[in-house]
Amino acid sequence: MGKRDRLSGNEAVAIAMRQIDPDVMPAFPITPSTEIPQYFSSFVANGQVGTEFIPVESEHSAMSAAIGAEAAGARTLTATSSCGMALMWEELYVAASNRLPIALALVNRALSGPININCDHSDSMGARDAGWIQIYAENNQEVYDNFIQAFPIAEHADVRLPIMVCQDGFITSHAVENIELLEDAEVKAFVGEYEPEHYLLNDKERMAVGPYSVTDYYMEAKKQHAQAMANAKQVVLDVAKRFAKISGREYGLFETYRLEDADYAIVIIGSAAGTAKDAVDDLREKGVKAGILKIRLFRPFPAEEIAQALAHVKAVAVMDRAESLSSQGGPLGAEVMAALYCARSQALAVNYIYGLGGRDVRVEHIEDVYAQLEKIAAAGEVQDAYRYLGLRE
Repeated sequence: MGKRDRLSGNEAVAIAMRQIDPDVMPAFPITPSTEIPQYFSSFVANGQVGTEFIPVESEHSAMSAAIGAEAAGARTLTATSSCGMALMWEELYVAASNRLPIALALVNRALSGPININCDHSDSMGARDAGWIQIYAENNQEVYDNFIQAFPIAEHADVRLPIMVCQDGFITSHAVENIELLEDAEVKAFVGEYEPEHYLLNDKERMAVGPYSVTDYYMEAKKQHAQAMANAKQVVLDVAKRFAKISGREYGLFETYRLEDADYAIVIIGSAAGTAKDAVDDLREKGVKAGILKIRLFRPFPAEEIAQALAHVKAVAVMDRAESLSSQGGPLGAEVMAALYCARSQALAVNYIYGLGGRDVRVEHIEDVYAQLEKIAAAGEVQDAYRYLGLRE
C-alpha cells in the first residue's frame, strides 16, 4: 500500500536510495544536487542503511570510487549536476565501457559558460554518447519511480550498463509536490539483491577491469556495448510492467498526451511537459488538435517508435533545452528529425531551443509554438527549422 507524502525531487530520490539500500555511495556536493547526498548521509549516520558513504574530494573522484566499488561487486550509486558531471567526463566513459551498472542521480543544470546554476539539459545531453542509459522525469513522482527502476534495468544480464536518472534542477529538485511512496519492503523485493557474475573480489576467478584494448579487440568491445544499449529498450519496458504491478503507475519509452488525433505535436523532455499539457488543454477547448510526445528514455533512443507515434501529424516542433552549437539546432531535434526522415514521415518539423539557464517557459510560449505549427502546415513548408523560444529582443 502506497504512502502519500509531500517531497521535493531531491528528497524523493534520497528516499528511493534509502529503500534500495546500496552497498556504496561516493559523492561530492554541487548545486542543485547537493541535497541528495546530504539527505542520504543522514540515513547512513542514523543506521537506516548499511551503505558505505564515501565523502570524496571531487566529482571525478566520486565516479572513480563508484567504478572501483562496482567493479569489486558492490551495488553503487552517486549524484551530481552540471560542472560536476563535466569533471566526471573521463570516468563516465570508463564506467560505461567496463559495463558497470552504476546509478547516477543527475539534477540537470546549465553547463558553463557563462556561469549559471539553473536548469537546462546541457549536462546530460553533453554526455549522451558516453554509453549511459538516460531516463528523464517530468515531475517528482516520476523522479522517484524512475530511480527505483534504475538498478533492475542497469543490472539486467542483457544490459549491464550504467544509468543516469535525470530531473530538472530547482524546478523539480527543490519544488515540493504530493507523491506516493512505496513501502520499503516492496522496493527491496522489486530491486532484489545484486548478484554480479564477474567482479574483482570473487576469489574463484581472475579478472582485470579496464585493461588496454589492442586494435584487434576494440571495435568488438564497442559493438557489444552498442548491442547492450539496444537491448536496454526492451528491458526498460519489461521493468516498467513489473513496476506497474506494485505501484499502479505505468511507464513506457515515452508518454503521449492527446496525440492520437493530433494535427500538431510537440516533442519535449522534462518538467516543461507539464506546461505544455496545460497549453494543449487550452487549445483543445478552442478546437485546435494539439498533442504532446514526452520522451522518457533518451538513451537508447526509441527512434522507430517515436516516428510511428508521430506518423499522422501535419507538423511537429521538437523542443530542446540544450544548445548543441551545431548551427542546426539541438540534440533532441537532430535525433527526432533523423527518425522522421528514416521513416519517410510527411510531418513538417521545426526545432526550438528553449528554457536555457532556467529561462521561464510559459503556457503562452507553448501556445505560440502550436500557432507556428498551424502556419507551417498551411504553407506546406518550413522556412526556418532552427528557432529560439522566449528570447529577449
